[in-house]
Formats: sequence, C-alpha cells, structure tokens
Amino acid sequence: MNKRKSIWRIWAKALGEKSGKDDREADTVAWIRTLIFVSYLVTNVAIVANAVRHWNDVDYQTQIQQCSCQISK
Repeated sequence: MNKRKSIWRIWAKALGEKSGKDDREADTVAWIRTLIFVSYLVTNVAIVANAVRHWNDVDYQTQIQQCSCQISK
C-alpha cells in the first residue's frame, strides 16, 4: 500500500503543481489531469496510426475523367 501511494505521489507531481486546499482536492485535480493526459495520448496514437496506415498509399491506376461540357450561345 505504501508503494502505491509513493507511485501516485510521483505521478501527481509529474502532472504539475499541486492544486487544492487539502490532499483530497489535490488528488481530484490529479485524476482530472490524468484523464486529460490519457485523452491526448489516445488522440495522438489514433493520428499516428492513421498516418502510418496511409503511408505511401498511392493509387497507381489513375484514370483521366473527361468532362463533356457543351457551350450554348
């Protein structure tokens, strides 16, 4: 249990300055910051995965489409 508190304390300090009047409020702020961090992480992983998936994704069988336009006077 003591090791878990130590890890949580280090993680909370890594997230930024301690905010709150007491430890409970500071822990709540740390949880909110953790959720924000996780959402940023998931978003960035999705963006990178999409970029890797479409890396060098070229359609080599391009077809020229002709437009048949009529000019009326």
